[in-house]
Amino acid sequence: MKVCCFDLDGTLLPMDTESFIREYINALSLYMGDIFPSDQLLPLIWDATKTMIENQDETLTNEQVFQQRFLSLSGMKKEEIWPHFDKFYREQFPTLKKYIQPSPISRQIIQAALDRGYRVAVATNPVFPRMAILERMRWAQVEDLVEWVSVYEESYLCKPNPGYFLEVAQKMEVSPEDCVMIGNDVQEDLVAGTVGMKTYLVTDCLIDRGNPVYKPDQSGSLEQLYKDIQEGNGMFLHS
Repeated sequence: MKVCCFDLDGTLLPMDTESFIREYINALSLYMGDIFPSDQLLPLIWDATKTMIENQDETLTNEQVFQQRFLSLSGMKKEEIWPHFDKFYREQFPTLKKYIQPSPISRQIIQAALDRGYRVAVATNPVFPRMAILERMRWAQVEDLVEWVSVYEESYLCKPNPGYFLEVAQKMEVSPEDCVMIGNDVQEDLVAGTVGMKTYLVTDCLIDRGNPVYKPDQSGSLEQLYKDIQEGNGMFLHS
């Protein structure tokens, strides 16, 4: 195994994901209120996000899919609306840090993986712009340790599409069998096992929708993950 692929939200960045998304949407609605009433904006965002997640066309980035869907439904031009989105992510998104519970152990985990010779990628679901993902990496205190991160400007598929994990391996220039996917979401992260990746389920902020059912190769809390990497337990034995 050569590459540790870490999920971000609920894994390296402990949080109640549903609660955070709710606060994020509320902040975005307030910020965009003069341009779009929330009862119009939110359905557009959810529809465009759903279209992006379900997209199978690997000739379009997630950003292009989201923008095309949003603009076609809203009837607006990109230059009319997108500068406002960009400004929100620059100025308002960082204030959402108060709704998460960062832990210093996340940085220790990444450092332990690097010390054992692993390369590190953040394989977060690329449904956010780069600015928002890098900001959350700063909250987790890992932004300077990671070789590569999936962002919606450069990714073509989303979790739980198995092809997303093939894309991660391709970006890291390794085979899926050389990777372990470490995440807290049974359905969105453990599906990586279907393309040959090892999987490690982090249980602190566990998400399990019940179906489909995937079994991790290993599981444990962030504390246990740190110990397993540091001591070379289980799949980390032979690095």
